[in-house]
Amino acid sequence: MNKRKKMPDRAYGKALRGIYVELVKWQYWIKQQGLRVIIVFEGRDAAGKGGTIKRLMEPLNPRGCNVVALPAPSDREKTQWYFQRYVPHFPAAGEIAVFDRSWYNRAGVERVMGFCSDSEYREFLRSCPEFERMLVRSDIILLKYWFSVSDEEQERRFQKRATDTTKHWKLSPMDIESRSRWVDYSKAKDEMFFYTDIAEAPWYVVNADDKKRARLNCLSHILDAIPYQDIMPAPLELPERENLGDYKRPDMDTQTFVAEKY
Repeated sequence: MNKRKKMPDRAYGKALRGIYVELVKWQYWIKQQGLRVIIVFEGRDAAGKGGTIKRLMEPLNPRGCNVVALPAPSDREKTQWYFQRYVPHFPAAGEIAVFDRSWYNRAGVERVMGFCSDSEYREFLRSCPEFERMLVRSDIILLKYWFSVSDEEQERRFQKRATDTTKHWKLSPMDIESRSRWVDYSKAKDEMFFYTDIAEAPWYVVNADDKKRARLNCLSHILDAIPYQDIMPAPLELPERENLGDYKRPDMDTQTFVAEKY
């Protein structure tokens, strides 16, 4: 199968602007209807999850949409019920919670890197589907996206991160270790899907070798997954600004301005 050409910037920008408008309408509808939405982003390192989340968040009101990217669990959190530290970040009515990685860490990095025991891993595979069914029964809308990237494309992105000083922070020691464990991660993903790709909360796979198409396809799918209506308020007519009257503002020389280097 021939590899598709990368999407041109102009076509990508035009499509993204249209999606941004729809995302604003989408969020208005979620708030008005009091819906609770959880969107889980998972996938291989450098698959493009972060870039898609960034574009999802850009047009939205952050007061109603929160990105959850938890650090490694503390010693105390390690003794809690596994799902416990994720639950406080779940949405209330009219809110959206976006998980940049999630409870699926246990089936991925923890499994491959040996950060959990085999019994803990097996318990996760048993309990996760029931946990998610419980969320759905509670009228939480749960969307799960897996970003799939080829071995060759992931390596190309790793090399770019290694040589671009503005992207060094994206290449963690864990990312470097994952390069040598491609097969292990593939096996872990396949087993995870076998147990957790359930009818109530299926996995949606995003072909992520082309970042631009992956972003557009994922955002478009999110819009289609939650039917909405356009209830955006009409444009506001702003009143005339208040006249200063006799008030005299301080001299500009009394203020310290940022140097205009550009």
